Amino acid sequence: MSKLIESVPNFSEGRRLEVVEKLATAVESVPGAFLLDRTSDASHNRSVLTIAGEAARVLEALERTVAVAVAEIDMNQHTGEHPRIGAVDVVPFVPLAGATMADCIELARAFGDRVADRFSIPIYFYGEAATSPGRQRLADIRRGQYEGLKAQIGEPGREPDLGPSQLHATAGAMAVGARPFLIAYNINLDSRDVELAKRIARRIRESSGGLPRVQANGFWIEELDKAQVSMNLLDFRTTPLWTVWEAVRSEAAEDGVHLAESELIGLAPLDSLLEVADHAGVSQRMTQVERLAGAAEFLKLRDFSPMQALELRLDAARDH
Repeated sequence: MSKLIESVPNFSEGRRLEVVEKLATAVESVPGAFLLDRTSDASHNRSVLTIAGEAARVLEALERTVAVAVAEIDMNQHTGEHPRIGAVDVVPFVPLAGATMADCIELARAFGDRVADRFSIPIYFYGEAATSPGRQRLADIRRGQYEGLKAQIGEPGREPDLGPSQLHATAGAMAVGARPFLIAYNINLDSRDVELAKRIARRIRESSGGLPRVQANGFWIEELDKAQVSMNLLDFRTTPLWTVWEAVRSEAAEDGVHLAESELIGLAPLDSLLEVADHAGVSQRMTQVERLAGAAEFLKLRDFSPMQALELRLDAARDH
């Protein structure tokens, strides 16, 4: 069996959709690299591509997107809600069918070496590919964001793992890692109170003693005119989607606020959504598509499609 790898690069551009189109085209120009999803957010000024395929094809597609980002994105002009350190802010490698975490660590190191050598971008390894315990958490690498790292990169402990000890003039730095599947999941409050969203995020995230394997922050989303609790679920089997939804709903209810809707950024494993269907009491005798619709209704998922299930999207891409 060939080893399938997923990568979910995050780019610091979510407003100039013509640039995002160039990034997507770069992926699609590589035979055997499947662009499974693309999401852009203007408030965060960030876009996320989901790429899958055999390792060599994914590496080639990623390198082509870096070339586009270096040419098109100037971090000195970038503003947005989301923390970031570079034009290609983070590139994680995730094992799928036939692949192991060890494979992804090796790929992360190889990709970091290629990028540092070709583009002179400082590289920080994180997650399972981290070179020290203090760099496992992406938030620790992003401390101070682009502006802070520009001043601190030469200091002991802030130097990159590869590449120059100064930021690229326009592209900044890049975090490259290996990790299990991550679900990027946002819940929009029926409220404009961003401080409430931040309080809820503090209460539910693991680092504050909340839900295991959950990262969270609160943001203001201008185009929705709503406050948002934005989360990364690092292990949906430890803390399922439905648990996160109910925890946020309970916290918001204490302030008399309802949840307006939620959204997936990119894809989620099929099992993570079927777990929600089971919790919501959706009959297992129903078709898979009907069960996914029941899960989406329970979570009030905005603009949901069954094709947001990773396995269904990958099957469709291969058959295309």
